[in-house]
Amino acid sequence: MASTNHSLLSIFSFDEWNSFGTLHIRTTSFEPWQWLMIITGALTLLTALAFWFLFPDSPTTAWFLTMEERAKAIRRIKENQTGVENKQFKKDQMIEAFTDPKTWLFALFSALDNVPNSLTNQRQIIVASFGFSLLQTTLLSCVDGVIEIITIWVGISIASRIPNSRAYVGAIFMVPNLLGVFMMNFLPWSNQIGLLFAEWLTGVGTTGFVLALAWLSSVTSGHTKKVTVNAIMLSAYCVGNAAGPFMWQAQYKPRNHVPWIIIGVCYLLCMILLLVLRFIMNKENKRRDAETRDTTYDEIYVERKNSDGSIGKIRVDKEYLDLTDIQNRDFRYVL
Repeated sequence: MASTNHSLLSIFSFDEWNSFGTLHIRTTSFEPWQWLMIITGALTLLTALAFWFLFPDSPTTAWFLTMEERAKAIRRIKENQTGVENKQFKKDQMIEAFTDPKTWLFALFSALDNVPNSLTNQRQIIVASFGFSLLQTTLLSCVDGVIEIITIWVGISIASRIPNSRAYVGAIFMVPNLLGVFMMNFLPWSNQIGLLFAEWLTGVGTTGFVLALAWLSSVTSGHTKKVTVNAIMLSAYCVGNAAGPFMWQAQYKPRNHVPWIIIGVCYLLCMILLLVLRFIMNKENKRRDAETRDTTYDEIYVERKNSDGSIGKIRVDKEYLDLTDIQNRDFRYVL
């Protein structure tokens, strides 16, 4: 997950450099912005095709892994109690996804965290308002991608080395965002460099969202439930991105105090939500530790036709059953 997100942020950073480069393209057939759309669109299409043909459905079909490595991947899934992918749709898992409180807490986090994402579209306008030229503004925008790559790599590295620290790391990395919002509101408009650094600080908190995406996958088990929860999270992501642009109104320019205050409140609430999620799941872990072990799924057998035509029964370990994190009482939430 860490390497995937690092690669994605590398693409985002490349997009900034691409924007700067296309401004220097001079052709009679297309404008620079049209070349930007053509280049990024082609790259997106190629990436989609690569995922379609090269990305495996599960560890058992991972073409780039040896048989031994596939076995290790399966054993890791067994240890995590997250189960092997089962593409059979299960209505009860979908209902559980909708009734699980943490689903909606993650969704609320996703929506709130992406309201400030409207900065992506406003960033160049804001930087230009500091007094920079068009080319300078485009070039300075590349710094945002670099900051996100570095901070996400650092944040993921810390979270992977310190057990059960995802919520804490995500919340801490949003503190610079609040500092950036504070500086944007209170620094004098003449402080061009200070305002620029304040704007850059608002990109550090992306680490929290990346960690939340990985965290959601780790604390959700059951294929249908995972698909449903991810769909809800993505829908909330879209809602946040759709709502964000409405706060950038002409009457708030040039300081945009109201949008920046809204952004600050969103980041503060996101920090609280991460800690609330951790509290809830930690409490549930302790409750499961204290309860009598559930043996409901210990003796599950499936029938298999043997080579001689006879039907035999094979015991399936609980870890390989398509159980949700609520059904499997041996499941422990990563914090």
